[in-house]
Amino acid sequence: MESQLHIPYLREVIVFLVVAGFAVPLLQRKFSPVLGYLLIGGMIGPYGLGLFADEIPLASFLVIEDIEGVRALAEIGIVFLLFAIGLELSLDRLWSMRRLVFGLGSAQIVVTGTLTGGIAYAWGNPPAAALVLGACLALSSTAIVMQLLIEKSRLTTPMGRSVFSVLLMQDLAVVPILFVVGVLGTVAANEGIFGGLALAMGEAAVTVIVIYAVGRLLLRPVFRAVAQTNSREAFMAMIVLVALGTAAITGVVGLSMALGAFLAGLLIAETEYRHQVEVDIEPFKGLMLGLFFMSVGMGIDWRVLGDSPFWIAASVLGLIALKTLLNVGLFLLWKLPRHRAVEAGLLLAQAGEFAFIVVGLAMSLGLVPNPTGQFMLIVASLTMLLTPALATLARVLGRRLEDSQAHDATATFEQVEEIEGHVVIAGFGRVGRMIASILDREDLPFIAIDRDSAIASEARSAGLPVRFGDASRIEVLQAARVSQASALVITIGDAKATELLTIRMREAAPHVPLFVRALDKEQAARLTEAGATAAVPETVEASLQLAARVLEGCGLSEDGIQQRIQLER
Repeated sequence: MESQLHIPYLREVIVFLVVAGFAVPLLQRKFSPVLGYLLIGGMIGPYGLGLFADEIPLASFLVIEDIEGVRALAEIGIVFLLFAIGLELSLDRLWSMRRLVFGLGSAQIVVTGTLTGGIAYAWGNPPAAALVLGACLALSSTAIVMQLLIEKSRLTTPMGRSVFSVLLMQDLAVVPILFVVGVLGTVAANEGIFGGLALAMGEAAVTVIVIYAVGRLLLRPVFRAVAQTNSREAFMAMIVLVALGTAAITGVVGLSMALGAFLAGLLIAETEYRHQVEVDIEPFKGLMLGLFFMSVGMGIDWRVLGDSPFWIAASVLGLIALKTLLNVGLFLLWKLPRHRAVEAGLLLAQAGEFAFIVVGLAMSLGLVPNPTGQFMLIVASLTMLLTPALATLARVLGRRLEDSQAHDATATFEQVEEIEGHVVIAGFGRVGRMIASILDREDLPFIAIDRDSAIASEARSAGLPVRFGDASRIEVLQAARVSQASALVITIGDAKATELLTIRMREAAPHVPLFVRALDKEQAARLTEAGATAAVPETVEASLQLAARVLEGCGLSEDGIQQRIQLER
């Protein structure tokens, strides 16, 4: 009798779902999900239980031997990660980050790549191999670092934005790096490296412009038509089509698929469907990222570790130390505070997932000898495996380096000397926290001030821009550059202090919109007479209304405001 219908990768999918549903949640009690997937991947890969598959029949069912097939599927995880990152941004926000993306990001790639490549050359590698190794080891793991930042709610902090800026530039740099590797591996490079690179970058620019233009023209009406069907399945299908379709287009023309997915997310972020897309894509993105992390763990050949443990350990520690020192120095050069520079430098100290692609291509072209390539892939894998521990160490060191600025109002505001267009929140209690949360999710810059040093210290430890100070004093608000702010929100509980501050603020900065929390309707009327732009009586719903007024004052559309407030409600 003929066998039943064969479903490709059915056993591998079942093993992965067992891991995602049972093993990782158990490990998550002690480790982060990223580390859990990496460890389980190493266990069920061909270099873990696969070594005992012949002797133990049960192990043969649990082992996934086709790493390349799984890795090809797992790349979808990176695609959806970059798609989700694009949703968190806007074109205006990306343009405002240009100094970090193109300045700091480019400097990190050039400096780190040059030094690591020089070390590889000094170690006896040919110039071409040293160039390849230096270029790919300069890159960090977007998938792991971004997932860790999202898990800890650190992505929208100043440190998180700086790290993301570097990672974004690294993703953009994959295109010229892959091109250079291809040129170095072929004899018929008549146009030369620089001419060919310029041509490739020109093609990349044209592709990005076309995708942006077509996306701005078609995305909103297409999503509107699908949404009107009230079919969740159709809406989800359209999300996946846009993400994978745009990624496929950039992949066909020789660019990074992750770049295409990022562009798709960036375009959807400009529409009113952004928040619904975020919610719908989250579970799928998490599963595919888990598959990617598992594929990385599967690639670690523990036998090679046993052959040369000293040199592998020395290379892992050396790469982490070198990248940390260079990263911290560059972050300090770009005026990041010391504690944030150390944390960001450690977070970017590992090699990245693109090392597997670049080194694999270089090995197939004969640029990097197979033993050298395998050695460096194991080093890259181990640095990625250590990243969750490095993130924990980075957070601890960052907290220890953070000095006692929270107890000195003057020192507190040294770091915000040049800020403008932000929202100042006077008081970081229940209402202030809710407003700050909404502003943060909308990527609107803010500074909160609270006279409780414990609250300020706890919030700053979480990466939030909360400062210690008496928010009822006009001098403290002026130190936060309230006259350059887009709005001031007063949420302090003292009724008399609130009314006095409203009067003084209207005299000191009459152009700044003033949104005030009132205890009751009578006080709200008095505050309005004193010059408040809006005064809302204190209730939970009122705090949402106040947040909506603040978002309106910051220029957001009515549809976007209502969607965000409804999500919070």
